[in-house]
Amino acid sequence: RGIIESFALALKKTYEGSASVLMGFKKLVTGAASMKNLGGPIAIAKQASYSLDVSLSYFFKLMALISINLGVLNLLPIPILDGGHILFILVEVVTGGPVPRKIMMIAQQFGLSLLLLLMIFAIGNDISRFFQ
Repeated sequence: RGIIESFALALKKTYEGSASVLMGFKKLVTGAASMKNLGGPIAIAKQASYSLDVSLSYFFKLMALISINLGVLNLLPIPILDGGHILFILVEVVTGGPVPRKIMMIAQQFGLSLLLLLMIFAIGNDISRFFQ
């Protein structure tokens, strides 16, 4: 394949991976998928080890999917993530002024709490899988 075809294929695969991540996130939020499917660093390490045993190509595909996953989730409009900062900037553009400091602090604390709960839940899932 030429460089142009490879670039187009890379864009297509990135788009498909991003759509897949968003669909998975939507299923988790709506309850269409079980929260037991959520994995943390232990599950990631286990899958990475397994994928490396299968093939180097499979390992790189998994690493690319994890990278896409982190990028997409980072752009969600959750305060403390980049998507939350983008949301605040859009609010500033619409309102013509900065978001009050107290509101930003509360939103940032909410976002941090949400992320910490998600991390605790994912690590809890990892630990429960370890004892099964």
